[in-house]
Amino acid sequence: MAISELFPDSGMGSNSRSEIFNQFIQRCANLQPMKVAVIWPSSDVALAGAMEAFEAGLILPILVGEEKQLRALAEQHAIDLRPFRIVDVKDAAEAAIRSVELCRAGEACALMKGDLHTDLLMNAVIDKRSGLRGSRRMSHVFIVDAPMYSRTLLISDAAINIYPTLEDKVDIVQNAIWLAQALGNPQPRVAILSAIETVNPKISSTVDAAALCKMAERGQITGGILDGPLAFDTAVSVQAAAIKRLSSPVAGAADILIVPDLESGNMLAKQLEYLGNAHLAGIVVGARVPIILTSRADPACARLASCAVAALFAEYEKCDKEAAARPWGGMTP
Repeated sequence: MAISELFPDSGMGSNSRSEIFNQFIQRCANLQPMKVAVIWPSSDVALAGAMEAFEAGLILPILVGEEKQLRALAEQHAIDLRPFRIVDVKDAAEAAIRSVELCRAGEACALMKGDLHTDLLMNAVIDKRSGLRGSRRMSHVFIVDAPMYSRTLLISDAAINIYPTLEDKVDIVQNAIWLAQALGNPQPRVAILSAIETVNPKISSTVDAAALCKMAERGQITGGILDGPLAFDTAVSVQAAAIKRLSSPVAGAADILIVPDLESGNMLAKQLEYLGNAHLAGIVVGARVPIILTSRADPACARLASCAVAALFAEYEKCDKEAAARPWGGMTP
């Protein structure tokens, strides 16, 4: 029986997959399913998300939760848990810690959020001694399929960094560029958003935008074409940019939107979803492994797309490291 039939109220099957998201899922057909530690999948939606991603061939879930509770939930919905490893823990906090340990030990290649708060998960991830900190700051990226926009759109950061500094934004921008490249865009256009298109010292986001663009010119940020400050309309609308007489390689064709802070980013993404009928997937990048963040309100297509994006990014980083380890950095001398 299909997972959508087992969980009729979980959102499975209620939204058709977007074409863009479906392409990401199809691109994973040639990849081995990723071993993913699913943290506290103790609700219908959390368990359903892991099971459908398994059915789609995207992940091999390791279920980290209270075993008795998981088995009761599985029995209630006629799910056979015999193919899956279960790590028995007493609560969500322990589940987050054990899942991080699985990644550090190489037994899992990614994390997937279950029925727990994001801050509880991230507390385990950012622990300086036992977490999954990498060489750069972690940031969240929404991958957006907006029906009225012809490009795949990335928005960052709308879930992790509350009021990022200029230094934080350097990593936020670079993380988003690398994710865009992993998804098939070799040189994404990056719009640094603010309320206006000119630098105003009274609006700090405009000053940060100008600095980030200059840093990209000097090679401190690589792989993308940056411009800013740009207002949202000029970032995504050719007509708005033309009316404002704005000449820019990014205006009207942005692939990545870098928001001033978490509040503005979260509101922008949710407005696109609920008023613009957009589909959203999301992962955290910058840690040692991708972190799949799903919401209880996410439809099936978003949960599957988040898993697919994480798999594509993990493969991209793996290939990048392998190329860097070869003579000449993997390039022809």
